[in-house]
Amino acid sequence: MTCELCGDAASGYLCHRHREQLAARLQELPALYAEVAECLVPRRSGWGEIVATRGAAGPRSPIDEDVLDTVNTARAAEVLHLWRVDVQRERWPHHGPPPSDDLAADARWLAMELDWIADHYPAAGDLAREVSELEGSARSIVGDPAPRRQRLGTCVAKTDSGVCGAVISRLPGETRLTCRWCGCVYEGAQGLLALRHFQPDEVA
Repeated sequence: MTCELCGDAASGYLCHRHREQLAARLQELPALYAEVAECLVPRRSGWGEIVATRGAAGPRSPIDEDVLDTVNTARAAEVLHLWRVDVQRERWPHHGPPPSDDLAADARWLAMELDWIADHYPAAGDLAREVSELEGSARSIVGDPAPRRQRLGTCVAKTDSGVCGAVISRLPGETRLTCRWCGCVYEGAQGLLALRHFQPDEVA
């Protein structure tokens, strides 16, 4: 089998790396959305204050509606609960649907079932993508965006059919890189220097 997210060889629907990422995101989501809830209150006013809207009569809501329209805890909780319902339906079809719960409880339940999800749940990739989107939305509000991968070039390892040429990228701080296509490892400063040195000339 191959991972639904990256196409790497996997024992189930998710490779080890994406399984670990999903586990970390499920653990972090409740705290992230608790922080989002705090961001719903504009810093220039408190709950007890009423701020007049610009050019309009009457009081202004203490809720930052721009944030509320973008991301909120209720939506995240609804999304995770729907995934919990579907996973339980697949794994225990004779059980009734789980009761409505909060974001933390559903995230914890999905995390506890993650091994089964990764190995046996055909929609594991879609679940991982949606959880990643929820995390990204929350981080865009609280000012802590997830780090983006940096493209370093293409793999210069020789294979039976010539030079590999697969894209090599890394997250900030990564010092050991493995080509997802041929498995070549670039490690430490020397490995990165070799990767850069042997890059093909850029087309002008």
